[in-house]
Amino acid sequence: MKRVCHRYSGIGTLCLLLLLCGSGWLWSNAKEPLTAGDYFQLENVSDPQIAPDGSSVVFVRQWPDIMTDRQYSNLWIVNFDGSDLRPLTTGEFSDSSPRWSPDGLRLAYISNREGDRQIHVRWMDTGQTARITDIRQAPSNLAWSPDGKSIAFASLVPSAPPQAPRMPERPRGANWADPPIIIDSLTYRADGRGYIPHGTDQIFVVSAEGGSPRQLTTGEYFHEGMAPFWTPDGGHILFSAIRKPDWEWIVRDSEVYAVSVEDGAVRALTSRIGPDADPKVSPDGKWVAYTGADDPPQTPERRKDFRSYTVTKLYVMGIDGSNPRLLSDSVDNDAGNVTWAPDSRRVYFTVPERGSTNLYSATLDGQASRVVEGVQQMGSLTIARNGRAAATLTSPQQPGNVVSFTLDKPTPRQVTFMNRDLLAARRLGEVEEIWYKSSFDGKDIHGWIIKPPGFDPARKYPLILYIHGGPHAMYGVSFNYEFQVHAGAGNVVLYTNPRGSTGYGQEFGNIIQYNYPGDDYFDLMSGVDEVIKKGYVDPNNLFVTGGSGGGVLTCWVVGRTDRFAAAVSQYPVINWYSFVGTADFGLRMGYRWFNKWPWEDIEDYMRRSPIALVGNVTTPTMLITGEEDWRTPISETEQYFRALKLQKKEARMVRVPGEPHGIRRSPSHYVAKIRHIQEWFEKHRRGDR
Repeated sequence: MKRVCHRYSGIGTLCLLLLLCGSGWLWSNAKEPLTAGDYFQLENVSDPQIAPDGSSVVFVRQWPDIMTDRQYSNLWIVNFDGSDLRPLTTGEFSDSSPRWSPDGLRLAYISNREGDRQIHVRWMDTGQTARITDIRQAPSNLAWSPDGKSIAFASLVPSAPPQAPRMPERPRGANWADPPIIIDSLTYRADGRGYIPHGTDQIFVVSAEGGSPRQLTTGEYFHEGMAPFWTPDGGHILFSAIRKPDWEWIVRDSEVYAVSVEDGAVRALTSRIGPDADPKVSPDGKWVAYTGADDPPQTPERRKDFRSYTVTKLYVMGIDGSNPRLLSDSVDNDAGNVTWAPDSRRVYFTVPERGSTNLYSATLDGQASRVVEGVQQMGSLTIARNGRAAATLTSPQQPGNVVSFTLDKPTPRQVTFMNRDLLAARRLGEVEEIWYKSSFDGKDIHGWIIKPPGFDPARKYPLILYIHGGPHAMYGVSFNYEFQVHAGAGNVVLYTNPRGSTGYGQEFGNIIQYNYPGDDYFDLMSGVDEVIKKGYVDPNNLFVTGGSGGGVLTCWVVGRTDRFAAAVSQYPVINWYSFVGTADFGLRMGYRWFNKWPWEDIEDYMRRSPIALVGNVTTPTMLITGEEDWRTPISETEQYFRALKLQKKEARMVRVPGEPHGIRRSPSHYVAKIRHIQEWFEKHRRGDR
């Protein structure tokens, strides 16, 4: 029996429970709080796809395996009403990207079950499956043709690397080292991928019965992440890309293009300055909905007009690119998950706002309104021809699950119940919403508190301030496993959305332009003060942590105050000058976050670098970063750690091998990250315990 069978059989489940008993992880009859080790039992659902007739929903079910220390995923299916939940694929593989054929009789998906990632097609009536590609570069972004005869996808087309110098002839049997790597591209490394192969992503079409894929697009342009979308007549495929001279140096100026399926001719449908992306053609073939934003020209003389954050809006234009117009002008937050109504008369999209993410719709004359409302986060919207819909949904004490509803009565109904067995035996901390005033300028700041399970208001608890990354991002009302683990260990956890966070409009999000990190410090400290006023927090046992942008602010905080007993900075940026030169996002951040390049204004870069304040730090500080993190390279962590140690200050550096940004590639590394944070804070607890 394969060990993965513990997900699907009673015998396997019993074996797993016995294993966990021996490991000391099995709960008793009394409910216990969540622990870091529970992560190995936490499942995730994603990418729901409703059948064309609305009868059922296929989705991806992912889980961490405790024995192999890897994440696996299979495809599952459930009826629209929540009945008959069952697996379509099983085993220790990575099955993803399920896509229904237009007639609903077949399902295409990507899987590595025969080695490399390839496209597979399953006949739903018999369960027979065929691999239809045998390509060397992994496919992505599958899209069926309207007649069901072809599948479009994106894949890398390699190009010749720079010519290496001629070497002396290697003697027979000689064991030479690997040759040097030659780089001549501006962006040559990407987090999670490592060194980027020479070449560009292109769109291909392959027969749904298998065969040799045919390449449609060509050219050395920025095509990364493009998702093909067919016109209903099957004559063209729409996609978003940057197909312009000097494309390597261009940031946020993509256009929507149409490529002819017959001859590969490409034409641009948009032309404004700013990003245009995610094109979706209406079912009647008359319109194209897409997302975008008006950004100023990327010229040196206009850099003062740049915005680090611009709200993403919903637009519509004619199928030929004519008459583009804004549909979501009344919505001052980002539009995403764009999906047409079956009758082509309105567009549905999700909007994150004030910690929640709910469903909106807009008519073609620009009347936008909220359709679904609640303290929840909705994502991955999918709509069938008959108006039935499915999505993922999470709330403060409920991990993500699949929900279904109809557009005429949009009340989400949960149809999967992942993690129900785990959470039934665990006590969660109560989540409380808070609003408070910033001590800097009186702005309203939004946040949440998680209290320890069995909370006693008469006690004094340690407080962990957890700062989000981005910085243009949003904490919200989704279930947060890591925060619940920290609360389960007896801490009050505070997480807030300081200035610069998304979900509170354009002005609030962009207020940190050319001033990050900066005044957001006061927003964070005011939140700590607000919770202390409640009387159940021990002001002598305050701790601070955060990752990425939160790691930046963690170092910024301890450089400005000694009120925290200990700090953990997770994968931070501490020197903006070196970051621009080493990070995969260095171009994007340096070009838009500063008035000039580092060598043009060293003073500005250093003024906003946490390393400039390292001489003030007295807080015991741990830094933890993946050794393959190219978003905030470990060289940033090394600089800060060395600066602390040179001053003989208490510091620790934790290097996580093989991990990119976020430390989630191996489940055990994610668990280890949580435990390192917990033990560092526990070590520096003050007073009686």
